[in-house]
Amino acid sequence: MNTIEQAARRLEQLRRAGVDVQDPAPAEAPPPPSATVAAADAAAAPQHPETASAPASSSYAASASAEDRRSRDVTVDLLRMQRAGLLVPGQPRSQLEEEFRIVKRPLLENVRGQGAMRPDRANLIMVTSALAGEGKTQTAINLATSIAMELDHTVLLVEADVLRPSALERLGVQASKGLLDLLEFPQTQLSDVLLRTNIPKLTLLPAGTASSRSTELLASGAMNSLLNELASKYADRIIIFDTPPLLSTTESRVLATHMGQVIMVIEANKTPINTIKQAFATVENHPVVMSMLNKYRGPKGSTAYGYYAP
Repeated sequence: MNTIEQAARRLEQLRRAGVDVQDPAPAEAPPPPSATVAAADAAAAPQHPETASAPASSSYAASASAEDRRSRDVTVDLLRMQRAGLLVPGQPRSQLEEEFRIVKRPLLENVRGQGAMRPDRANLIMVTSALAGEGKTQTAINLATSIAMELDHTVLLVEADVLRPSALERLGVQASKGLLDLLEFPQTQLSDVLLRTNIPKLTLLPAGTASSRSTELLASGAMNSLLNELASKYADRIIIFDTPPLLSTTESRVLATHMGQVIMVIEANKTPINTIKQAFATVENHPVVMSMLNKYRGPKGSTAYGYYAP
């Protein structure tokens, strides 16, 4: 019962009791329906301060939670990339751009099922090397940037070298949480750690908080579930993993078992043949392993490039 109805009932009770009561003067203008409803709701609602503020507080909390779950936007330092010899979108056509067109083409053909075979999780591509310093991080960044220039694909670059992450630093980006936080803390959501960049169609996943259990985390069921989500969530997405060297750590050997394709970066005229053979032996059971000769400084013919994907 609203306030007006209560007043009318009280007047009627007074009249029945014999009290001479005059009708109140009519209001100059009836309040708008919405105002009347709001006033009646306010009168009927309990007047407890916490209860009264709860709807607004709940609405704000829902809005804040939705905002917190959005991926963060970051700005990649394009000038820094250019100075570091990295591939930068929008620049004049270069030899580096042509070289990575050659490198990425067989990878994309496997993703699309246009090659001799389409491996499971073909869009999960691991970039590694036998030893440190052969150029695998530089290669992973350039490959991701090159694929981002494709019309039909988006790219996620994962900083999976969790022991010595450097990919984001080379891009001029900083982040505290990432891959290892997703694996160690179940409450962390993928959207909490993904970074959207100013390079169209390129997203980053940082390495995250360092952990002494990094090998176990990468070999866990949580990692397998994450990779299933990454591989299947977006049909057009290619995920590039910059991983540790194969012969220096165990992380890359664990990761290789989850990948659809592996790229082995080999430094020209430096990495010993026996070392290369040992590295290939660690992934010999993988269905697709490609090699890429890096830092080639020999004579170049009309079809020769600094990078080579046999």
